Amino acid sequence: MLIESAKWVVVLFGAFILLVGLLMLFNPQKARLTLRKAGSTNVINYMEITLRLIPAVSLIVTSDSSKLPIGFKLLGWIMVITSLMLYVVPRKIHHQFAMKSADILKPKYIQIIAPIALLFGGLIIYNVL
Repeated sequence: MLIESAKWVVVLFGAFILLVGLLMLFNPQKARLTLRKAGSTNVINYMEITLRLIPAVSLIVTSDSSKLPIGFKLLGWIMVITSLMLYVVPRKIHHQFAMKSADILKPKYIQIIAPIALLFGGLIIYNVL
């Protein structure tokens, strides 16, 4: 039951990444504005970090039954470790990093990297089903 639930969380995570890729491709300005909000308030900051942990743990749980067990386990652990690190980084530093990243990532650059997000989301779904 746990593995089956975790698989669906991973599928939803892959679908989310696909939707983000589509947003990046067709509305890069909105994607950029969303990036600027990362860490902007305590609620957004800690909700964002906590919500990252759910697919991260699900990737680890489903890794042995996926088509790419090492990749899923590695990605899951990277997401868990970086999420835990973000819990201790001051929120303002997290927000400043997001703002600086949004300044660097012009809409055209966001559109250029959108296919990577689309491919990544599709690969996540393919490897768990």
